[in-house]
Amino acid sequence: MRNSLGSLLRTTAGALASTTLAVLPVLATPAAARTGTPSSPETTRPVFAPRHHTVQHGGFVRAANASISCRATEASACEAVRAGRTAVNGDFDMVYVDVDSDPRTSNSSRAEVRVPEGGRVTYARLYWGGNLRAGEQKPPLDNGRVLLAGPGGAYKEVLADTLEGHRVAADANAFQASADVTRLVRESGPGLYTVAQINIATGRSAAGAWGGWTLVVAYENPAEPVRELALWDGFQTLDTPVDVRLTGMRVPARAGGRVGLVAYDGDRGSAGETLTLSVGPRRTPVALRDSANPPDDVLNSTISEPGDVPARRIPAYANTLGYDSDVFDLGRALRRGGDQPGFRLVSHADAAWAGALFAAVDSRK
Repeated sequence: MRNSLGSLLRTTAGALASTTLAVLPVLATPAAARTGTPSSPETTRPVFAPRHHTVQHGGFVRAANASISCRATEASACEAVRAGRTAVNGDFDMVYVDVDSDPRTSNSSRAEVRVPEGGRVTYARLYWGGNLRAGEQKPPLDNGRVLLAGPGGAYKEVLADTLEGHRVAADANAFQASADVTRLVRESGPGLYTVAQINIATGRSAAGAWGGWTLVVAYENPAEPVRELALWDGFQTLDTPVDVRLTGMRVPARAGGRVGLVAYDGDRGSAGETLTLSVGPRRTPVALRDSANPPDDVLNSTISEPGDVPARRIPAYANTLGYDSDVFDLGRALRRGGDQPGFRLVSHADAAWAGALFAAVDSRK
């Protein structure tokens, strides 16, 4: 979508659990068990806020996928875009991705959680969201409900403990929901997870149709360095930057780390979208980048991570047409060390939303 953003309505339900992190200025199968709790009456919450924080041997892994894509019958154009060609969701008639064999689901996609051998899941949170208004207008009643299946398991109904929404005047109506799914992921273990029935509009419009999901998993592993693990979330339009910081942390020289983002409606080819890291009050911010994400176009409809063999996704479209879930290596940006690492995500050119940021940074050598 390339429209300017209008007024914001943002309400949430749920609680926060952190004191050392800073934020700067459905369908359910009949036998499905429920995980999470229904959203309580909506209450106002800071636009972007700490969600989870710990210091432990270990790190984060995540699984993610899009839930909607272009219509494959649009000849070679759609296939070329799925393979990575530059295009935006407003150029296509958008339809659900549906990879399961369950006739009761209208959308479903899969992705792999890779907890390292010897790792123990300590926290897991599922994020999902999208646009309710494209060629059709979806009612918001099911925004806070999805289906989640662990590796080889049956669907379980997940109810959001936090539900956040924007109403935007430029023909879009966007939301993000999330739920604590630690118990389910701990019991299910590593492998392919399937998420189904995200409430997303299909069709074609100037605003475009888009949406997807990300499962963020913190793990403990005594074989890995001690790291500061931090997760922030919200649902913020990126005409205002998202700024978060690990206060009180001293990063040793040549430290390692990774940072991940979840964002919505970023268009490939729209320059001016950056994720930067600064360490210390006077340090020049470093623009994060990799082979999948140019430094001035990090919201480019990609699901990416460091390493030569990415986690499996079904389907594994190279251009997700409006859904980003990217993980960046921080080694180059952290090599000099310093105090209080801070991240800034901003879009100067595109109408986009930030949903979550998560970081794992070595806290001592």
